[in-house]
Amino acid sequence: MMRVDGTVASDDEGGRNSGGTMDYGSAWARVKRRLRAELGEDVFASWFARLELEAVAGGTARLTVPTRFLKSWIESHYLDRVLNTFKAEVEEIARIEVGVRGTGAPVRTVATGAPKANPASGPLARLHAAGSPVPVAAVAPEPRAAEAGGDLSGTPLDARLTFASFVIGRSNALAHAAAERVANHQGEGALYNPLYLHAGVGLGKTHLLHGIGHAAREAGRRVIYLTADRFMYGFVNALKTQSALAYKERLRGIDLLILDDVQFIQGKSIQAEFGHTINALIDAGRQVVVASDRPPTELEALDERVRSRLGGGLVVEITALDEALRVSILSARLAAVRASHPGFDVSPQVASYVARAITANGRDLEGAVNRLLAHATLTGTAVTMETAESAIRDLVKNREPKRIKIEDIQKLVASRYNVSRSDILSERRTAAVVKPRQIAMYLSKVLTLRSLPEIGRRFGGRDHTTVLHAVRKIEKQIGEDSVLGDEVELLKRMLQD
Repeated sequence: MMRVDGTVASDDEGGRNSGGTMDYGSAWARVKRRLRAELGEDVFASWFARLELEAVAGGTARLTVPTRFLKSWIESHYLDRVLNTFKAEVEEIARIEVGVRGTGAPVRTVATGAPKANPASGPLARLHAAGSPVPVAAVAPEPRAAEAGGDLSGTPLDARLTFASFVIGRSNALAHAAAERVANHQGEGALYNPLYLHAGVGLGKTHLLHGIGHAAREAGRRVIYLTADRFMYGFVNALKTQSALAYKERLRGIDLLILDDVQFIQGKSIQAEFGHTINALIDAGRQVVVASDRPPTELEALDERVRSRLGGGLVVEITALDEALRVSILSARLAAVRASHPGFDVSPQVASYVARAITANGRDLEGAVNRLLAHATLTGTAVTMETAESAIRDLVKNREPKRIKIEDIQKLVASRYNVSRSDILSERRTAAVVKPRQIAMYLSKVLTLRSLPEIGRRFGGRDHTTVLHAVRKIEKQIGEDSVLGDEVELLKRMLQD
């Protein structure tokens, strides 16, 4: 286990290693798990998924995020909560500082609010300087706000993320082919407009977006790559400087707009402007490429017309990595690290074990390589199967759970009870329909992160109190009827497998 101070520690229930030293890395992992459980998946993914612990010193925990927008939002809305949650895990934590990775931007401390220099040293910086891969966000600093017309410099493209470095397999071959075709298109108009890529975390969609940007710029096209928070930051800044009209006109004058993590776009006025921009670019024959962690139909926060427009082009899903692709990705990553660390060696047996054990995404594979490299460089010993198992233990434990959709719950329950899904969504109140409807509502509450009002909307526009009544009724019946309890448990297993 890598501690945040760069040393290797063994796991302990109290968060301390065998020598009694606090393992801040494990404590921070527990803090993030608590925030996810308390705030819900949507809020956590929007604001905390990219919040990282850089160092702990003198009772101060230094956290970093990739953009100023995230830094400002967390400081304004969640800084006290993060401090209290961290303090519950590690009593010595008295202050929280938040900085922007790669910018040297000032940080704010929750206790005093006084700006301090963002430390450019520490174990992570030393590992990066030594040649360890740096996260994409860390090499894409937030551009300064431009004076007139807002900032249209976009988010910098990562020079490492090109089509040449993208590893192709069955799960991403279609997305890669579509991305290359769009990037190299030279004819009139646009291809597959918009091209919409969606996938879970770490499956390669951002890599493809950067590859499109590089190839299109090499062809002489005007390209802007924006993350969702960068789009929001630019638009809000343009409003503050009273240059929104100029900002919008300049944004619509490009050849190719690439927008990443569109699921994070929030705020009614910003969502409306996003829709207007997409429509204007597509209607003018300009290429739009969008990426998200879900298909357009599931972007429930966006206006239905915008979702329809996003789904009107080519929608491609990048599915989970199969073992052959994981082996290829891991081999490529190991080869790249060996180029800068000639003494670093991982046996085929260890590489095969890592590829089999880590199934969630490519980022976890890269994280595994980083940990193996850290072990080899910090301890000066060879990487064995035993050390590999210890190094990646938490990556194996913390696999992403399967995302269960309410629609899948409705279909399975309807099939199990010999009714149709339309019956469950209807106003029918016969016993043959009410029971499966309530079971489906109960399963939607316990197996998804959707709110009660949202579940009600998915069940024919019902009120949240109807959903709450159904959940409580099924909970009570499960406690009283073991047969029903077994039925519901079976449905859970079928949905989770």
